[in-house]
Formats: sequence, C-alpha cells, structure tokens
Amino acid sequence: MQNPSHPIKIMLADDDEDDVLFFKDAFAEIKIKTEVVVAKDGEELMAYLQKEDTALPTLLFLDLNMPRKNGMQCLQEIKQIERLKDIAIAIYSTSASEEDIEETFVKGANVYIKKPSDFGVLKKMLQQVI
Repeated sequence: MQNPSHPIKIMLADDDEDDVLFFKDAFAEIKIKTEVVVAKDGEELMAYLQKEDTALPTLLFLDLNMPRKNGMQCLQEIKQIERLKDIAIAIYSTSASEEDIEETFVKGANVYIKKPSDFGVLKKMLQQVI
C-alpha cells in the first residue's frame, strides 16, 4: 500500500517535449501526490533504471516510438531484469495498431494507452491508471 505522505513515483519515457509537458501538467492537476521523472529516449530510461541507487518508479509510462532504443525494446529488457521486472508498465503511444497493442501485452505491459489530444481526457485517463 502506498504511504499517503510519500508521492507515487511515476516515470515517463517520451521524446516528444509537448507530450511530456502535457503529461506533467495533467499529473500536477490530479489530486494524487506524484513525482514525475522523465527520460528522453530508451537509452536514457534504461541507464536510469539500471543505476543501483535509483528509487524505481511505481509506474512507468513508455512511448513506443523513441530514438536510440524504442519502447518495445525497453519493455523486453525491463521484463528480463530481475530488479525491474515488477515495475507496472503503461504503454503510452500514438499508435493504435492492433499488432503493436497485442505485442506489448505479450511482452509484459500492464496497460496500453493511446495518447489523447485532449487535456481533460488525459487527466481522467491518468487518474484511472493510478
């Protein structure tokens, strides 16, 4: 159970600056205490998660389309590393391809969210995920 005085640690891996701002603003307005950490691409995400002293996120939002290492590669890697494999992973992508969605669940994602263009919809969706 989450201690109410401690924020829920959320991580977002996304290379789109506008999406990152949208995401952070939505969490700022949700009544749940959160701390949002951002990685700009898959390589940065994996380097962050694999540092020994890193406090792991409770929930990771993972974009599929990122440079250097995409979300699918990160998902696969995370699920193969003992220390990381229990992190809840929400795929957060513009892709609505059935094939992508199915593959993320096969590789261990917990939820698949198609990025909304509406701020209110994003806020409601993030509240439901948490």
